[in-house]
Amino acid sequence: MVKIRLTRTGRKNLAQWRVGVFDVKTRRDGRPIEYLGQYDPHQTDAHKKLTVDVERLEHWLKHGAQPTATVASLIKKAGIEL
Repeated sequence: MVKIRLTRTGRKNLAQWRVGVFDVKTRRDGRPIEYLGQYDPHQTDAHKKLTVDVERLEHWLKHGAQPTATVASLIKKAGIEL
């Protein structure tokens, strides 16, 4: 099974997150199948908080990838239709 989830990057007390496609058995910061974008919670502009390749996201969703609850809520807040 394949999940679309976040992996942590950045430095201490200033985390940024990458949105990636992972096998379920892969650890949080393990090797992804593909990175789709990034999430920066410290960004002041709401449109720049989540940047994601929508075409690739739709591709993975059509092929059975399941987004985690956090990723699904971020996508919904960004206004991207699933």
